[in-house]
Amino acid sequence: MSLDDSLIVRKIILERDKIEDFNKYPFNIEIVKNFEELTLDSPVTFFVGENGIGKSTFIEAIAVALGLPAEGGTQNFMYETKNTTSELSNYIRIGTSNRPKTKFFLRAESFYNFSTEVDRLVREDNFNALLNSYGGSLHECSHGESFLQLVRNRFSDHGLYILDEPEAALSPQRQMSLLCYIDELVKEGCQFIIATHSPILISYRNAKILDLNNNFEEVKYKDTEIYKLYRMYLDDPDGMQKRLFD
Repeated sequence: MSLDDSLIVRKIILERDKIEDFNKYPFNIEIVKNFEELTLDSPVTFFVGENGIGKSTFIEAIAVALGLPAEGGTQNFMYETKNTTSELSNYIRIGTSNRPKTKFFLRAESFYNFSTEVDRLVREDNFNALLNSYGGSLHECSHGESFLQLVRNRFSDHGLYILDEPEAALSPQRQMSLLCYIDELVKEGCQFIIATHSPILISYRNAKILDLNNNFEEVKYKDTEIYKLYRMYLDDPDGMQKRLFD
């Protein structure tokens, strides 16, 4: 089976005719206001863009439209600690070509809430099998290690994985470890949609990078603002600090 044949999500469509007011949040966000549809043709798609551009809002809408909880987890985790979900998911239609064996939304900012829910289910409802499927309690290791523990133990073949800024808890070395896991899973028929600021993650050789600053325009790795800014700084930190501070 080729990589194209294994793709699960093929299209993301905004049902614009159902939206009454594009001046109302979240439809007034520039990337939403200009959005019609997006075709995915790579097993790994990265969304990049500046803070506030709407990456997390958009990727949350995709996850929720696929039946996943806004705070993260599988479709079996229907919990909520605070309702901050936008209406966007109600107007997103997902075109699929294959049914995933499993799907998961990993959201860095609410990962603590998800880990707490896993522990609650084990403690109160005796879902002890959850501990095995997640490699033990996610609260009993560091934030970064718990991310990788989840990927190692819970992510499996022919899955759909939506990740929102997974680098938030990971050192550069651990980001490289995550790249290795992603590559192994892609070879097993998985698909990833990832919002990130990480120059390490977006370097993945089989990925498509979409720039939300430019309405989802495809961009090459070395042409991304992420790569150029990191390289500029690391090549001359003293010079950059003079420009920044003086």
